[in-house]
Amino acid sequence: MSVVTRFAPSPTGYLHIGGARTALYSWLYARKHGGRFVLRIEDTDRERSTDEAVQAILDAMHWLDLEHDGEIYYQTQRFDRYAEVIDWLLAEGWAYRCYSSAEEVEAMREAARARGEKPKYDGTWRPMPGKTLPEPPEGVDPVIRFATPLEGTTVIPDLVKGEIAIANTELDDLIIARADGTPTYNFCVVVDDMDMGITHVIRGDDHVNNTPRQINILKALIGEDGELPYYAHVPMILGPDGKRLSKRHGAVGVMTFREQGFLPSALLNYLVRLGWAHGDQEIFTREEMIEHFDIANVQGGASTFDPEKLLWVNQEHIKAAEPMDLANELAWHLARHGIEGVDAHRLAKIAAVQQARCKTMAEMAEQSLFLFREVDEYAPKAVKKHIKTATPDLLAQVHDGLAKLDAWEEEAVAATVREVAESNEVGMGKVAQPIRIALTGGPVSPSIDDTLVLLGRETTLARLDAAVSAFRELKAD
Repeated sequence: MSVVTRFAPSPTGYLHIGGARTALYSWLYARKHGGRFVLRIEDTDRERSTDEAVQAILDAMHWLDLEHDGEIYYQTQRFDRYAEVIDWLLAEGWAYRCYSSAEEVEAMREAARARGEKPKYDGTWRPMPGKTLPEPPEGVDPVIRFATPLEGTTVIPDLVKGEIAIANTELDDLIIARADGTPTYNFCVVVDDMDMGITHVIRGDDHVNNTPRQINILKALIGEDGELPYYAHVPMILGPDGKRLSKRHGAVGVMTFREQGFLPSALLNYLVRLGWAHGDQEIFTREEMIEHFDIANVQGGASTFDPEKLLWVNQEHIKAAEPMDLANELAWHLARHGIEGVDAHRLAKIAAVQQARCKTMAEMAEQSLFLFREVDEYAPKAVKKHIKTATPDLLAQVHDGLAKLDAWEEEAVAATVREVAESNEVGMGKVAQPIRIALTGGPVSPSIDDTLVLLGRETTLARLDAAVSAFRELKAD
């Protein structure tokens, strides 16, 4: 069997992490088995689906680099196909027209409840041998219902939950087309999965109740001996409080995690571990996820979203990354601060210096702003603690020593700073911290030699010169 999986979001909002995990599991399973990964936009709910939501989903999938195979399918472009299949089901006796109003159907359900039975449509308009159907009421457009088998059991071959059996008597005659002719979700999904050759349907376990209905429709289309897809219903993700994930603890759009400074590789690493494990390994590369992932090893119980664990995973990915691989995300975050057009090689050098110090890319960008912005003021507490009467002269010596260098390299600038400290018989801290404040405005930055090299000769000398004057003025006051 050639494996074909799919991710089929409804564009009624952003792509949240539950959907992202489903997409990841489907993508990994296809890649693991050398199969295909289909992206399908289920946009038949025109009242709630928006172009903005479609774009948000596509942007998130692109950022996560969960590339699909072939074209993107849109259900709204397949209405002719759905109509064709409905006509076939009607002709073959697998579907029928129902003229019952919503109020009448609700009355049927209430009556069933009163009898202690499962509330469902009673089959008034379902053709049966020897049954005379009512006269269709004038001016009423019927819905189309699927004629669910009245006997037997529908078995779901579930790779996560194990085999699930549902008695067909528990199922309703599902509406597959509304009175205005638009097809319904459960019907469209079946036709799409059949036409696209989907072999493994991986989705959230909130779809378990839909699956037997979909299987019955599929059996009608492919025959009892036709090959059903395998299903894998993955459990939901809970918040730290044990309740269903909500916005206050993580159920936000995937791109919000980008804004917060998470790497796509880190988010995927964290999501793959929400319900799946490979021994005690916590940190995975994309290649390792593909190599080791198996949907059959996904646990059946719900997983808990832990923001602190995600932050740790992100920091590990930042530390382990090749600096050039961080350049694009660093550029994106710097652009949010109005800094654009920075050369990728310079960004990689910045990332190499900063990556061991930062938990997020947003933090890395913020801690690198001093490289691109003039120093407008010096932190008062830092000045009070580190700027002494002798400081301006020490900084002037550093300035003059650096100005004489032939090559602006780490070893040379470090030796110059060290020489000033030694010749004045003061500790490195008496020189290094004032330099840091002069160059960044505050007491925190990468190592002094890294800071000098990243700033470059011209900017370093200009800022030192300005600080000498400012600190002399300050001490004169």
